[in-house]
Amino acid sequence: MVERNVDDIRGGLPVMLKAALPAIPGVNLVPGVAKKGGDLPDLTLTRNDVAIDRAHVAAYARVCGFERRETIPLTYVHMLAFPLHMALMTDRTFPYPAIGTVHLANSIHQHRPIKPTERLTVSARADNLRPHPKGKVFDFVSTVTSDEDTVWESTSEYLRISRSDPTAGADVREPFDVVPSNGTEWKLPANLGRRYAAVSGDHNPIHLYPLTAKALGFHRQIAHGMWSKARCVAAFDTRLADDVTVEVEFKKPIFLPGTVAFGSRVVAGGIDFSLTNPKNASPHLVGRTR
Repeated sequence: MVERNVDDIRGGLPVMLKAALPAIPGVNLVPGVAKKGGDLPDLTLTRNDVAIDRAHVAAYARVCGFERRETIPLTYVHMLAFPLHMALMTDRTFPYPAIGTVHLANSIHQHRPIKPTERLTVSARADNLRPHPKGKVFDFVSTVTSDEDTVWESTSEYLRISRSDPTAGADVREPFDVVPSNGTEWKLPANLGRRYAAVSGDHNPIHLYPLTAKALGFHRQIAHGMWSKARCVAAFDTRLADDVTVEVEFKKPIFLPGTVAFGSRVVAGGIDFSLTNPKNASPHLVGRTR
């Protein structure tokens, strides 16, 4: 395993432009830009002594619906790991382009709440490349430590659509239940993707404007998957245990502007929850806490 410390992490639009190059016809043939598939690099990227910006936490909380607390939101830590995900995907050794890769699922295990005064070490690696009925799936595994104790872990599952593989196995994850709406609906504005991009650094064109989304096959912009997870977690944030796992699967995209229905129910060991289409109850997101 190659371990590389990343001191000067760059994010935002410059990284997204770099990520988009392999998706541009002609440019994607240039050596050093082309992404031709293959094995994942044996590479771990690490950020050391990461400080938490209270103003950034507050901006994130406003966009995602979290109330002010003495500890940072469980999903906020993804903001610290995401720049490493992008650095991995835009590294010359990474075989798959970032643009066009589909976020299928995310699991976060918070070992304990994190205070904004803590200094953190954040690491990320790509792992577990495997066949999928629609192509190839791989994971981004992130680990956050404080004083050498692991305080937060996350696995994000991504799909690279390609030739179907009939040998692909079935998902071994316990199926999620779709929880009917409890009457709560959220109206999402057209600029939600741009607002979340401003705090997350995820400026993927599918989230920004109708024109940029249409260029990638969507009839208008869609909400970020990790925004939808965060918004759900914000709805029951005060009921979470200190040591908790929150898993979600992303189903149908949420087009912006739009309206989603939220549903949750307490079960043995945690909470099941969903975001659904209020017109036909089809799921956008299904999840659970344990």
